[in-house]
Amino acid sequence: PLVADAEMLGTPDPELAATMGFSGFGKKARTFDLEAMFEQTRRTAVERSRKVLEAREREKEDQAEKEFRIPCTDSSVSASSITRPGSTLTERYLDMVEGNESEDNSNEALSGPSVQSRSSAKGPAEDTDDDDDDDDEEFIGPPLPPGFKDSDDDNDDDTEEEDNNPVKKIPDSHEITLQHGTKTVSALGLDPSGARLITGGYDYDVKFWDFAGMDASLQAFRSLQPCECHQIKSLQYSSTGDVILVVSGNSQAKVLDRDGFPVMECIKGDQYIVDMTNTKGHTAMLNSGCWHPKIKEEFLTCSNDGTVRTWDVNNEKKHKSVFKPRSIQGKRVIPTTCTYSRDGKLIAAGCQDGSIQIWDRNMTVHTKFHCRQAHASGTDTSCLTFSYDGTVLASRGGDDTLKIWDIRQFKKPLNSAGGLPSFFPMTDCCFSPDDKILVTGTSVKKGGGSGKLFFFYRETFQKLYEIEVTDASVVRCLWHPKLNQIMVGTGNGLAKVYYDPVKSQRGAKLCVVKTKRKERQAETLTQDYIITPHALPMFREPRQRSTRKQLEKDRLDPLKSHKPEPPVAGAGRGGRVGTHGVTLSSYIVKNIALDKTDDSNPREAILRHAKEAEENPYWVAPAYAK
Repeated sequence: PLVADAEMLGTPDPELAATMGFSGFGKKARTFDLEAMFEQTRRTAVERSRKVLEAREREKEDQAEKEFRIPCTDSSVSASSITRPGSTLTERYLDMVEGNESEDNSNEALSGPSVQSRSSAKGPAEDTDDDDDDDDEEFIGPPLPPGFKDSDDDNDDDTEEEDNNPVKKIPDSHEITLQHGTKTVSALGLDPSGARLITGGYDYDVKFWDFAGMDASLQAFRSLQPCECHQIKSLQYSSTGDVILVVSGNSQAKVLDRDGFPVMECIKGDQYIVDMTNTKGHTAMLNSGCWHPKIKEEFLTCSNDGTVRTWDVNNEKKHKSVFKPRSIQGKRVIPTTCTYSRDGKLIAAGCQDGSIQIWDRNMTVHTKFHCRQAHASGTDTSCLTFSYDGTVLASRGGDDTLKIWDIRQFKKPLNSAGGLPSFFPMTDCCFSPDDKILVTGTSVKKGGGSGKLFFFYRETFQKLYEIEVTDASVVRCLWHPKLNQIMVGTGNGLAKVYYDPVKSQRGAKLCVVKTKRKERQAETLTQDYIITPHALPMFREPRQRSTRKQLEKDRLDPLKSHKPEPPVAGAGRGGRVGTHGVTLSSYIVKNIALDKTDDSNPREAILRHAKEAEENPYWVAPAYAK
């Protein structure tokens, strides 16, 4: 154990450091002389053991006489008071110094807590398993108090509690809210490492969020519209995280790189050909898409043209293969969602007639597994997802249900939950990283309460937990296995991230601790400089030399700095009257302006023309005379 500790203190692996992100600080790692450290530790142990040995020998001599007379009735004699048959303490001490196998046993007996007392703290059930481990351990220092529990034991208890109560595994103690826009967040994607989140919505925008680069203001570092005026249906990073699949409301899926620049766009099929196998691409709106879990160049899309197609990133001119779902009468049926199995060997599609159809990836004609009435006919099955162990398929139906299936016995579901309203064709469901919990969101009408995230126990489908997310529908949900954080997309333009400071890793924890960057005054006050190289000289703006100088100039300009006009001192100028009435005219003008008194009776003022109008009518009376 000492060697292992010393190695742990040694120079860290440069690859590991680079991966963890600690390599860029410019500090050289400390190096340690392991031999010297080991020798020093060994000497300390020997010295301490010798002192304890001497004290114990004196005690033994005193007790030897008593032991002959009084039989030992105490059953819990500590291992430190039991000597090996046929060996003295001195022999054991010499063995320890020589570094034989008995070194561990003697050290344990002389200078640490006893095996029996240590194992009894763990409980009788663990005694037999832990004896061997304890023999190999080396304890240096005073014996531990009787009520002491090791930190490892605490951790064991915690994990046992968590196993018994899966609700404790849900990381929902803290949350952050990312403002995507005002319309529904219909797509969420996290790269495999969990460093970047992408959100897409009904406002056609795709936004990129970098957890490591964000501060507490939680602003996206890039926003773009890759598919112009088409709603974003699905976003997903590939298995290596270097490219992103964008599925929108048009018939052509796009692949972008990590920074949002286009890599490829699928070809549009010929809509005048009847047989969809003979067209090179989709001819109608896309519904869903996803990457192959193992082959990083392959992805899958499904469309309203009634086909599911696989594609290769390196060949945008034509699909790789076509799967055509069929209804019970053999007619064309529209697939609303599609996915790969975890090993990538199966392709599953949920269709509008309520069926779930599964093909072998290499056999495009006949389905391998088929369930005709998985969900109500005429509803959009919004999500299919395989469990991490690959044996169970979960489906989220437009008929307000969530079901799980064993595809080997595909006639009826293993479990089903109802009363989960869904108004969106992309409402999600996902498994927890340990495969024991299934999560889905619910939809609500405007003003009809809060959208919730429901957690179901996979084995019994008992509802474990629910989170009230916001006063709008919960559309997308995603539980990242590495970060152990739950991302949620809502109907009012929010992307929420739920995490737990203890159970979760990185992700949202990185950005909440950073303070907001102070906005520099220079950035807010300066006006944009418009470069017009071919403008006439009279319209051309002078070239800006420096932001600071321009700022100082703008400050002196009374119009740009909105400087209030000072009071007029002395004689009036520029149409403004002087303050003190220096001249007679200004004095009279001031007094005229001030004199607002009117002593006349308002009734007399109104009727002063009445007599004249009656005697000599001019306006009204002649008009009605005839």
